[in-house]
Amino acid sequence: MSTDTPRHSRYDAVVVGARCAGAGTALLLAREGLRVLVIDRSRYGADTLSTHALMRGAVLQLQRWGLLDAIEAAGTPAVRATSFHYADEAIRIPIKPRGGIEGLYAPRRDVLDRVIVDGAREAGAEVVYGARLVNVARAADGRVDGVVIEDGEGHLRCIGAGIVIGADGLRSTVADLVKAQPYRTGRHSSGVLFGYFSGLADDGYHWHYRPGVSVGIIPTNERLTCVFASMPSHRFRSEIRLDPAAGFDRVLEECSPGLARSVAGGQRSGNLRGFPGYVGLFRQSWGRGWALVGDAAYFKDPITAHGITDALRDAELLARAVVDGSETALAEYQSTRDAMASGLFDVTDEIASFAWDLPTVKNLHLRLSQEMKREVAAMQEWREATPVPARRSA
Repeated sequence: MSTDTPRHSRYDAVVVGARCAGAGTALLLAREGLRVLVIDRSRYGADTLSTHALMRGAVLQLQRWGLLDAIEAAGTPAVRATSFHYADEAIRIPIKPRGGIEGLYAPRRDVLDRVIVDGAREAGAEVVYGARLVNVARAADGRVDGVVIEDGEGHLRCIGAGIVIGADGLRSTVADLVKAQPYRTGRHSSGVLFGYFSGLADDGYHWHYRPGVSVGIIPTNERLTCVFASMPSHRFRSEIRLDPAAGFDRVLEECSPGLARSVAGGQRSGNLRGFPGYVGLFRQSWGRGWALVGDAAYFKDPITAHGITDALRDAELLARAVVDGSETALAEYQSTRDAMASGLFDVTDEIASFAWDLPTVKNLHLRLSQEMKREVAAMQEWREATPVPARRSA
């Protein structure tokens, strides 16, 4: 499912990173008729650390791009309700059908990223796995004009590009090479452990909160449930990572004894995986001949499970700017992204602080809900104003 080597010496756009942000951007650019190359150092269908949960904005994008059917066909269960548990109080919220969307979804990343990559390839983008970015190439005036890549056999090749797009994650090589600096950072971060379990009830998203801890369950593919345990980063680093399994069980018990018993009665699939936390940031996301998208451009704490939605939203914002082709459009991509993301960023940072009691975190969730409604309203306006390019016929 990948090209062994790039077929051309120059492309309209070279995208570094084939996860959801990069593949989504490539898909939209290829549908507009641009010659697009995507490179990724990993392999096709590889899994990655993720909370999986798609909020309504992400589902809206996948539907809009014509990919939601493939997510469902991969056996991703529809989520019909989300429940917030504040100590022993539970608030269940049905997911109401709206805008043609019947529910939410939480696909494994080896499903989600593959579906979007397949869509990009169907649109005409070339995808090369096992290729590593070594450097960016520059024109005589300093403008980024391409990439130097290393293939799986260690061979170097220079590829020209109208624009180089870094979709290569929080520790982006593209961002380092173009010296893209953060201009805004958060103050807090949470550590998190994830595990996959079979035998748990499949009745939607569940988010549990007690002062100092948060846990949750997210139904995903293969009849598995992603169970996560979150805590302040300093606790993760000083205590939890020393014995992840014991720490995971301890946080579950602290936050939700009932959930802890359910998880103990299930069967874990694979090892626990952890993320120690990283303070959120906004990076300069465009320059002469380059742009950033996804976590490379904007990262916020995973405690609100909104990262995939950010990535799919921003992929479309960036693709529109690249098709326009002007620096003004790229600057507007960043400013529009910031306007849509700032409220989400602020409330997420406050939740990640764990400096709240239960009434306070309830109010933070109300703020989060309002920000997500505002985001969805803006994305629905995109659909009405400028439909995305159609898929190519088979």
